[in-house]
Amino acid sequence: MNLDRLFYPRSVAVIGASAGSGGGRIPYLQVLQLTGYQGSLYPVNPKYKEISCLPVYSSIDELPDGVDLTIVATPIHQSLDILRSAVRKKFKFIHFFTSGFGETGNRKLEDELVAEARRGGVRIIGPNCIGVHCTESRLSFGHMPQETSPGSVAFLAQSGGITSSFMSMALARKTWINKVVSYGNQADLTVEDYIEYFAQDPGIKLIACYIEDIKNHSRFLSVLRRTTATKPVIILKGGTTDHGSKAAASHTGAMASNNTIWAAAARQHGAILVDNLERMMSLVMLGTTDRVPAGNRVGFLGAGGGVAVLFADMAINAGLLMPELQAKTQERILERIRDVNTSTTNPVDLGAFGFDLAIMSHTMKALDDDEEIDIIIPYFSVDYIAQAEAILNVTNSEKTILEMAGDIKKPVIPILMRFTDDNLDIERIRISTYSTLREAGFPVFPNIQEAVYTLRSFFWWLDRRENIR
Repeated sequence: MNLDRLFYPRSVAVIGASAGSGGGRIPYLQVLQLTGYQGSLYPVNPKYKEISCLPVYSSIDELPDGVDLTIVATPIHQSLDILRSAVRKKFKFIHFFTSGFGETGNRKLEDELVAEARRGGVRIIGPNCIGVHCTESRLSFGHMPQETSPGSVAFLAQSGGITSSFMSMALARKTWINKVVSYGNQADLTVEDYIEYFAQDPGIKLIACYIEDIKNHSRFLSVLRRTTATKPVIILKGGTTDHGSKAAASHTGAMASNNTIWAAAARQHGAILVDNLERMMSLVMLGTTDRVPAGNRVGFLGAGGGVAVLFADMAINAGLLMPELQAKTQERILERIRDVNTSTTNPVDLGAFGFDLAIMSHTMKALDDDEEIDIIIPYFSVDYIAQAEAILNVTNSEKTILEMAGDIKKPVIPILMRFTDDNLDIERIRISTYSTLREAGFPVFPNIQEAVYTLRSFFWWLDRRENIR
C-alpha cells in the first residue's frame, strides 16, 4: 500500500483548529508551524476568522479538493459528517484524534465510519490516536527537535502515551527517528499496513512496535516474515495477561489473543520480542549503529577484576565467545600499564589505569587490530571517571573519545555504569560522557546485563533471518 501522501503530504487540513491548546486537544496547527512543515495548511473552525496568522475556513466544503491529510480534533458526534465531507472533496487520508469509538463500546459508529470511508476511497488513521510524524516532511504531533539527520528508525504504537514516551527516550539517547505512527483503534489502516510500507522504505533500517492487538493474524505474520528477512522488527506486546487484555480493550478496543501462541508465532516469523521500552531502545540503538556486529567474538576491557568476571559469566551464558587475546595484542596493552593488579587476557582488567580514557583508548586500538575479536566492549564507570583526576592526576576529555572513534574500525559497544545516583556532579559527567559516546556513533548501555541481552537478541535475529531467507 502506498502511504507516501500520508507521510509526505502536500496539504494538511486541521478540523477543529483553535487559537489555544486547552480542552485536552493537541494544537496540531501550531505544532506544524513550529516544526517547519512547508505544505499548505488549512485550519477549519466556524468560530474563527484567523488563527496563527492563517485564514480559517468555516467548513470542509470551502477547502480545495484533494487535501492529502486531514486531522480531526472535534467531538465524536461530528465524525460521520466530517468524513462524508472529506469523501465529497476527494481527500486522501483522515486522522481522527477524536476518541469514544470502539474502545468505549461504540463499535457501530466506528464501523459506519469505515464503511463510508471505503466507499469514498478515504483511508483512516485511528481513530483515538495522536497521529503521524515524519522527520523529513516536518510533519508531527509534537514539537520536533531540529535533528541533523532524518534518522533510520520507524516506530508504531497503539498508545499515544507510549508513542510520546518512546520519542522522548529516543531524543535523550541521541537516536533519531524517521517516521512514527500512533495508530489507535486501527479501524481501517492496521499495523501490518504500516510495517509493509516501512519494509520498502530505503530510509528505514529498523522497525519498533508497541502492539495491543492484531486484526488479521495471517496477514500480519506474512508481512512480518517478509520484513524481518531484511530489517529487524522489535515488538513490545501489551495485553499479555487477563488484566492487561481488559485494560487494552478499554484503551483501544483491542481483543488480545493467547499470548503464548502469539509470541511463539511472532518469533517464528522473525520478530524480536521485548518486555519493556528500555530493552526496545537498547536494540534500536544497536540495530541502527553504523558498525553493526558481524560476529560474536567479544573483547572486554575495564577497570576492576570483579566486573570482568561478571561480564565473562553473562557473556558466555548468552552464547557470546571470549577468545584469549593474541600475544602481540597483550604486549601492546602492556606498553601503557604495569603488570601489577592487571590482566591482559580477555577480559582485560586495566586496574586503576582504566580510569584514564587515553589508556582505555590505547587498549581498544590494540583490540581493534586483533584478528580474533569482532566486537570491543569497554566498561566505563562514571564514578571512577569523576575521581580520575584526584586519583591519577588524569584529565579526561571528550576529544579522547572522539579521536578513538575515528581510529577504530570494529563495532564498539560501551557500557557506561553509574553507582552513585544522588550526586548531581556525577550525573552531569554521566550525561556529558554519554552524549560524547553517542556523538562518536557508539550504542551505549547502562549496565552489563543490558549490553549482553541486546547482543544476544541481535544475534538471534541474524540467525533467524538466515533461516527465513
